[in-house]
Amino acid sequence: MKILVTGGCGFVGSNISIHLKKKLKNSKIYTLDNFSRKGSKINLKRLKLNNISNFKINISNQKKVMNLPKFDIIIDCCAEAAIEDSIKKPDKIFKTNLLGSFNIIKKCKKDNSSVIFLSSSRVYSIKSLRKDVDLNKLNKKTIKKFQVDENFDTESPKSLYGFSKLSSEDLIKEASYSYKIKYLINRFGVISGPWQFGYEKQGFVSLWVLNHVLKKNLKYIGFNGKGKQYRDVIHVDDVCDLILLQIKRINKIYNQTFNIGGGLKNLISLKELSQICEKVTGNKVEFSKIYKTSLFDIPIFLTNNKKIKNFYDWKPKINIKKIVIDIYDWAINNRKLIKRIYK
Repeated sequence: MKILVTGGCGFVGSNISIHLKKKLKNSKIYTLDNFSRKGSKINLKRLKLNNISNFKINISNQKKVMNLPKFDIIIDCCAEAAIEDSIKKPDKIFKTNLLGSFNIIKKCKKDNSSVIFLSSSRVYSIKSLRKDVDLNKLNKKTIKKFQVDENFDTESPKSLYGFSKLSSEDLIKEASYSYKIKYLINRFGVISGPWQFGYEKQGFVSLWVLNHVLKKNLKYIGFNGKGKQYRDVIHVDDVCDLILLQIKRINKIYNQTFNIGGGLKNLISLKELSQICEKVTGNKVEFSKIYKTSLFDIPIFLTNNKKIKNFYDWKPKINIKKIVIDIYDWAINNRKLIKRIYK
């Protein structure tokens, strides 16, 4: 089996590629990445250590994508994921996310390949996600009602990034109907773990841990600056295990869309995350408060994993404290690298 992972030098793509290389002994794993994102060349070194070759190609270049070798499965991890760039860099988001997915679909049609598409929880309506949420009244009894399943409202607005991911999903479904392409769509929430460099635009768990390691102050942004907004978090190793399972069953389970996240057990507020980071690192940082938040910010996101569990008997194994510990251990073992990135 030959597998291509697009965005393979990113955080998720590199971890998936290395995991598949180790677990699928008789398969050949390749990546596609043009190194546009900071940190991608660091991940390229990790790929080379695992004998994984990368195609340095911009995914929006249709000619170069179509000239790639034939693959049995393409795992599409390539995306411009920074929500704020929806306003600042709309052309880049459109070309990479939507045009890139279109090129991958054409490639799948040409080669009769299957596609596993990494989509996002950001396909869901901001208006509906903000509706009737009072962060001061959330508790273990009331919080369950905010679980988001695959049938949640996807009407606009949701950011250009969210639009691009949902549009890519629709393109994949159209291609499946017309050309019999087998697909799986995974709508992931917050993914974290080692080798996530924790930039401010994304990767908030790593951002929190690394700033505690380096004793750098942080900000509570929006929702009265109290750090009470919630997200459920999934370890990248749990993501890798699931992708491997989906590959093994691609001829039995296909043409499905799944919500995938850490779930209720891995739901955490920024305030609670700060407390865990303080305990794990032994360091305390100062927090400033910024009351105004982004147009695209939401108070809570909690994934309903019911469908993915029913199809694969799968659920995330790694809890939020272990996620923080794993990032911390990685940071301590790579202190020079972390300091260089955070200059």
